[in-house]
Amino acid sequence: MTDPQTERVTATLEAEAGGDAPLAEASLWSDAWKSLRKNPFFLIGAFLLLVFLVMAAFPQLFTNTDPRACQLSRSADGPSAQAWFGYDVQGCDYYANVVYGAKVSVTIGILAMLGTLIIGVVVGALAGYYGGWLDNLLARVTDIFYGLPLILGAFILLAVLPDRGVREVALALIVFGWMTAMRLVRSTVVSVKEADYVQAARALGASTWRIMVRHILPNAIAPVLVYSTIYIGTLIAAEATLTFLGIGLQLPEISWGLQINSAQNRLREAAHLIFFPSAFLSLTVLSFILIGDALRDALDPKQR
Repeated sequence: MTDPQTERVTATLEAEAGGDAPLAEASLWSDAWKSLRKNPFFLIGAFLLLVFLVMAAFPQLFTNTDPRACQLSRSADGPSAQAWFGYDVQGCDYYANVVYGAKVSVTIGILAMLGTLIIGVVVGALAGYYGGWLDNLLARVTDIFYGLPLILGAFILLAVLPDRGVREVALALIVFGWMTAMRLVRSTVVSVKEADYVQAARALGASTWRIMVRHILPNAIAPVLVYSTIYIGTLIAAEATLTFLGIGLQLPEISWGLQINSAQNRLREAAHLIFFPSAFLSLTVLSFILIGDALRDALDPKQR
């Protein structure tokens, strides 16, 4: 007796082989979307994320002030009607600087997440599907990279690079951040590759590439998507941490990490210099965590 998923996959493969259109079926993703639309935490996280993404892409919608227009006579002045967030050490409008800082921080987080996903999915799928010596080799390579924590590994790599711009920081986070995604994909592929519907696809003559792309990876991508949504917040925080430690981004870049770094010695007399970029950073990380938690609940039928 076969399970419903096997019957649907078999029917779809037979329909495609006969030249018919693929059969429509209710998917995990459509059910998840119905659940997400009713989840207040997802809606709050999605709203915050949308605001920060628009801010990163179009900062001019939030401020008309040039973040590099400075006047030293206003150095570290507090918030006022003329400058909502006050002024930084150089006398630049701090609200404009915080708004423009979203672009670099969000860009690094997204680039690092995409690179992490690509490496993790490819390496994990190969290790899980083929097994044997390839699985053992890739597992040992993964263990080597696991030996260095994300911040420490990125710190060491950035210390030897001549430049430390957006691409270099994103690269450092990718190199030392793909291992968990790889293990998630590998474990899911191992558990799925012998399932009845995968065996049915093989029996009907589907190629290895088709089986991997159409039947195995869609089942492996859900836990990785949940992890990546939460992890991108970690990556944004990691960039700010590296920059705060003086090994990340360098001037004249504008980022929340640089703003926090430059304000660390003025906490008592100019607390706004740390408060506002820290608040924006925390809300951005929170938005990804809220979305990730909501996705986890929506994609796990046991949580419904």
